[in-house]
Amino acid sequence: MKLSGFVSLLLVCILGVICAEPQWPLHNDGINSVVEWDHYSYIINGYRLYIWSGEMHYWRAPVPEMWIDILQKIKAAGFNAVSFYGNWGYHSAKEGLLDFESGAHDFTKLFDLAKQVGLYILFRPGPYVNAEATAGGFPGWLTTGAYGTLRNNDTRYTEAWTPYFTKISEIVAQHQVSNGGNVFIYQIENEYGDQWKNVAAKTPNPSAISYMELLESCARNAGIDVPLIHNNPNMNTKSWSKDYGAGVGGDVDIYGLDSYPSCWSCNLSECTGTNGAYVDFQVSEYYTNFLQVSPTQPSFLAEFQGGSYNPWGGPEGGCINTTGPDWVNVYYRHNVAQKVTAMNIYMLFGGLPMPTVATSYDYSAPISESRVIGDKYQETKIFAQFLRVARDLTKVDLIGNSTQYASTPAIYATELRNPDTNGAFYITIHTSSPSTDLTPFKLYVSTSVGNLTLPQRASGVVLNGRESKIIVTDFGVGNKTLIYSTAEIFTVSTQDNLPLVFLWLPAGESGEFLFSGVSSSSLLKSAGCSNVQSTKSNGGLLVSYTQSVGSCVIKFDNGYRFVLIDRSTAYATWVPSTSTDPYTPENSTVIVQGPYLVRSASIAHETVDLTGDWSNATGLEIFAPSSVSRVRFNGEQLHVTKSSYGSLVGKLGDSRHTIPSIQAQLPPLKKWKVNDGLPERNPTYDDSRWVVANHTSTPNPTPPATYPVLYADEYGFHTGNLLWRGRFSGTKATGVSLAVIGGTSSGYSAFLNGNYIGSFLGSTSITNGTLTLSFSNATLSHTNVLFIIQDHTGHDETSGVTNPRGIYNATLLGPISANSSLSFDSWKLAGTAGGGTNIDPVRGPYNEGGLHAERMGWHLPGFNDRTWSSSAPEIGLSEAGAKFYRSVVKLDVPKGVDVSLGFVLGSKEGGKVRAQLYVNGYMFGKFVPWIGNQVVFPVFPGILDYHGYNTIGLSIWAQDAAGGSVSIDWTVLGVVNSAFDPGFEARELRPRWSDRSAYY
Repeated sequence: MKLSGFVSLLLVCILGVICAEPQWPLHNDGINSVVEWDHYSYIINGYRLYIWSGEMHYWRAPVPEMWIDILQKIKAAGFNAVSFYGNWGYHSAKEGLLDFESGAHDFTKLFDLAKQVGLYILFRPGPYVNAEATAGGFPGWLTTGAYGTLRNNDTRYTEAWTPYFTKISEIVAQHQVSNGGNVFIYQIENEYGDQWKNVAAKTPNPSAISYMELLESCARNAGIDVPLIHNNPNMNTKSWSKDYGAGVGGDVDIYGLDSYPSCWSCNLSECTGTNGAYVDFQVSEYYTNFLQVSPTQPSFLAEFQGGSYNPWGGPEGGCINTTGPDWVNVYYRHNVAQKVTAMNIYMLFGGLPMPTVATSYDYSAPISESRVIGDKYQETKIFAQFLRVARDLTKVDLIGNSTQYASTPAIYATELRNPDTNGAFYITIHTSSPSTDLTPFKLYVSTSVGNLTLPQRASGVVLNGRESKIIVTDFGVGNKTLIYSTAEIFTVSTQDNLPLVFLWLPAGESGEFLFSGVSSSSLLKSAGCSNVQSTKSNGGLLVSYTQSVGSCVIKFDNGYRFVLIDRSTAYATWVPSTSTDPYTPENSTVIVQGPYLVRSASIAHETVDLTGDWSNATGLEIFAPSSVSRVRFNGEQLHVTKSSYGSLVGKLGDSRHTIPSIQAQLPPLKKWKVNDGLPERNPTYDDSRWVVANHTSTPNPTPPATYPVLYADEYGFHTGNLLWRGRFSGTKATGVSLAVIGGTSSGYSAFLNGNYIGSFLGSTSITNGTLTLSFSNATLSHTNVLFIIQDHTGHDETSGVTNPRGIYNATLLGPISANSSLSFDSWKLAGTAGGGTNIDPVRGPYNEGGLHAERMGWHLPGFNDRTWSSSAPEIGLSEAGAKFYRSVVKLDVPKGVDVSLGFVLGSKEGGKVRAQLYVNGYMFGKFVPWIGNQVVFPVFPGILDYHGYNTIGLSIWAQDAAGGSVSIDWTVLGVVNSAFDPGFEARELRPRWSDRSAYY
């Protein structure tokens, strides 16, 4: 789609004179001036900063010892901030109970780690967060309807959220930048664009305004003194900006916008209501919206697409190609063209899901669920390293955008210019952003030495299909100026008080740059370039060349060095900082080429200490101050020599461990114990300890079709499988009509007096599964028991959070006379052991449901299964029902190696099974091949004990009279030599079994 909708701002300006712009006011939150902002950007501790943030969720990575690995990878990719959602439901299993202490529920370690690594923090506590989490992060007990419709100023709802919001705000307040911490902004609510009943008429919504004011007041009273922000769900809502809604109330300090231009889901139909009809690779225009809604504030994309989640029924492995490296290249640069100066990438690391999505929240993110990084991460890093050193971008005016900047109408360019320095950025893209054409062109630019057509001597600039390039002019490099470069800037590092500039181009393309204030140069390394020519021009040197794979080095007569690299070399180039300042001063960085990852750098005396990861034998090159002559990598001294251009060159040796070698060392999953996983289907089962379901009324806005009320949340069960037993008398009933609400892709099976009578297999579009089942397969008696096992795929989000989970209709069928009717005598229910008492606080309230194995703790380490029979999940069941399998295996993963492990599940084609995978008590996967396509289930270190015994559990529920089976095996997803030790001691995260007979 063409960019014809873009605002055309091409202005006629006299050379060297910036077109007049308003004098924008400088703001703070009125409490302190540690964080300030204006029309251009955020200013923290007096420094303008392009906010480049990525999202991760501690509750989706419930291993505190693993957080350092993720945060170091975030920093290594060039980010200067990280965003965390809270999750009220994760911290509150029951009304009146809050847990910020058990396991990962104590997230305060994140603040210390972020400060240690050098990342600012955007904290987003909710109380509603959405995030494809069950009920959008609301606790299950809130969803009954007893607290109103929620997300408004209803006093019942206010009294419910106040304890949580107060406590989490008090915790975060201790770590704000105003207190020496790293939290610089605090978000109120989430995607709540409800300020206006009518946006065009600016008709206020008093309930929503009051709600926001209550939240803001609560945060301030709890000690939050950094700016408050909000993220609008789209450009239509225009809510909570002081520039747009001044005077009506509820406004936050800084307006934010969320955008997922290529859909937040792999199921594109989920996004048409917001995005309209999907057009592949179509970019969006934001500049006009920000100018209209928040002109005195920085243009802030509080959530910008980092990938897409994979819903039930989505493609195996997700849809990473939809937002792959080429997408990263184009869309992130396009946001720069829109004058955005703050972006938070959602997600940067996904992790585990909450119920509602499938059992992965990998999100096709740059850092995968398995913690492995690849080309998408590296392409993100290339862009981020440029942002880090493009200081002029934090204050730019949009001078113009059109096809008139290029020699062909196929290319569209945007000119941004800093009014103080005159430095400019020309962002180029195909006029039709989905284009896959290879298009050479000339670019018309304005510089301090005059109007130029670029390149002057080299062949044209090239956009190869879905690609964008940022061409800089008058870019400050030390006390000199890079007049222009048709190669993109990768980074600038100041060493020995002299800048070291890295430029990058795709291999095979020609580049050209003009560097002022120099008169001669030397080509010190030529292996990565050809046709290098240097000629005097406009008071400097014009250098043209053709980029090959690798690098070449040019040194100018003022001592400045330029290193020219291709994309593959840039992927293997790292810029660690010796400073913990998120600003990352140029004189704090060293440049390292070669490894899979560089996590940190420090310099003491003549030694640079590096930590990082590598796999195969890898050449290592380090650009560091000249005083450095020795290198240690992960504590090991390396033999290095100094190159002619000042770098240190060495080698990282071969790894003794590979994916195949680790796979061969893993213990076979062959010894299994098995037990009946569904004894509750039998009529003689003792359910005397179950909850009696006898409510005759409900606060839920969706009343049931039959009574008593059989909505599980009203009886204290909010997640996982639900088990129902309904009793009725006599032999007249011939069948039953059922409607069971479990969420999309949920299912259920029914048994009468122990005999299987049918299943609803599930659907990706149906939340309320209806069946009419015959009793012809069963024998009726004086007292009969209808047993229903129901899956629960989580609560709906936004306005659907109060949609019930349970039995909507249960009507017995058969002859009815004037003297008799058919009805159930009683109902009982079993769910999570202990319900809201949260008897396993470390693993948390979302980990378990009501399966017999879960209630008895069979999935936990330490349970005694000696009396069980031996079998294997590959054998499975020959009839409808459920079985639970356990195996205990010992791991001894080699030290010094970061290994990413997981499990692969499989089933016979057409198998109608629902399986759940447990690892040391954690439910780590739901396998429903009838509906979903996920077969690989990564498991975090710390959940797995890499140097000890591990309990693997597998529940197999066959929803068909033919039964079913599931295969299971290890998979190794990544192996690298690493400074990160996945074999850390985390026994406290794996509580052992204790007697659970009370929950039989």
